[in-house]
Amino acid sequence: MTHPKTLLRLIHINWVLIFHGLDEIILNTPLFKPIRFLAYFSPGFWLKRNKDSRGVRIRKALEDLGPIYVKFGQALSTRKDLLPEDIADELVKLQDRVPPFSGELARQIIEQELGMPVTEMFAEFNLEPMASASIAQVHEARLPDGASVVVKVLRPDIENRIHADVALLFEFAKIAERVWPDAKRLRPVEVVAEFEKTTLDELDLNREAANASKLRRNFEGSDIIYIPEIHWPLTRRKVIVMEKIQGVPIGDIAQLRAGGADFKLLAERGVEIFFTQVFRDNFFHADMHPGNIFVELPAKYIAIDFGIVGTLSRSDQHYLAENFLAFFNRDYLRVAQMHVESGWVPSTIRVEEFESAIRSVCEPIFEKPLKEISFGLFLLRLFQTARRFEMQVQPQLVLLQKTLLNIEGLGRQLYPELDLWQTAKPYLEKWFKERMGPKAKLEKLYKQLPVMADQLPDMPALIFKALDNAANSKLQAERQQQELRQLRQQMNTNHRNLVWTIFAGALMISLAILLR
Repeated sequence: MTHPKTLLRLIHINWVLIFHGLDEIILNTPLFKPIRFLAYFSPGFWLKRNKDSRGVRIRKALEDLGPIYVKFGQALSTRKDLLPEDIADELVKLQDRVPPFSGELARQIIEQELGMPVTEMFAEFNLEPMASASIAQVHEARLPDGASVVVKVLRPDIENRIHADVALLFEFAKIAERVWPDAKRLRPVEVVAEFEKTTLDELDLNREAANASKLRRNFEGSDIIYIPEIHWPLTRRKVIVMEKIQGVPIGDIAQLRAGGADFKLLAERGVEIFFTQVFRDNFFHADMHPGNIFVELPAKYIAIDFGIVGTLSRSDQHYLAENFLAFFNRDYLRVAQMHVESGWVPSTIRVEEFESAIRSVCEPIFEKPLKEISFGLFLLRLFQTARRFEMQVQPQLVLLQKTLLNIEGLGRQLYPELDLWQTAKPYLEKWFKERMGPKAKLEKLYKQLPVMADQLPDMPALIFKALDNAANSKLQAERQQQELRQLRQQMNTNHRNLVWTIFAGALMISLAILLR
């Protein structure tokens, strides 16, 4: 039975879709083809149609539906292989900005979480929020020692709303899996599950603080990026207090230019930061849109908002690095082989045919100067080609793809001449040399020496046990083979007996009929 709140939410969602003229689009999808005739009963069919393009209507509807749909739209905007280009381009414009909630209510939440009055925690606390987003809002404050900080407060009742909306997304995904032929490849339930995980992680500000601390340690003393300090004594699940940073918003090109920013160095450092996080640290900031990035002039990044971070398994990390290098070296056969070895495409495909398809996408791009190549567009064409070969969506890579497209877009906004691939290639080659070269193998062996030395006294017993197990396994295999031979002989005997029995029975029946 449908919960009344869920039913009301469904009614509200349908009303928003109709209001923005999306009833026709929804009913034209494969999911709703069987009931397309219902369009004639829709108010939107008879009322004046919305004149905006479908992309604009979808974006506005998502903004009206609330934070979970805004974030889901933002995530989808990075997967242009799943969406028509006009819709994907419009979803990029989704803004995670909503009206602020009361400063008094924010103060109450802070005091409830920390168990003391705001006046005891801070020398100053500004009730007017300096920024407001779908999950939380931010207030300026000053500690008793005079340090300037920002206080991030979770929105009241946001958890219940997000849980309810994610539950609806799961229901839609399950329906899609049953009726949509392409659902197996796109894996909608797993995509929603990955989206749920990252969104719910944002609701725990302790986790965000831990993410910030880890990134700060990873880049301690760096001259290319700064991560603000967390004030742990004043941080709880619904409240986080961190150092207030001073910098120019990365999207304010005019102010950066007036301040003498080094745009070329900024763009190159953005690429370096991405590859350092992904391949050196295997821990990357996965929400690097312009609202979360500032610049300390002339060319040092400052990052904030660490609610969404990503990691990769060692195998995914290895396959990605090899794929990148193979692309840079135009080794399309290796690219095709890596996709099969990683399980990203079925092993039943013809590797040579897949190689040819990848070459047809890449060669025209490589014939152009690299500064004119859009890495995002390249990924889009690659995904579109891979769709022919049943390449499945990898939910664990969605955050990485989103981050890569953000970095690529940011770099080209700062410095359109950026040679993204040539900037990245030396770093990847260095990483491979450090991980896969002779020196790396010797270092790995050196690290394992204490373990090997500890096991050395037990080695004779282990060898004897292994040989004994092998001998027993051989005897057991021989016994099994003998039993199989006996069983086969018995089956042959039973089969012959059965044939003779059937023949004798048939003969007796025939004689009985003839002698009647």
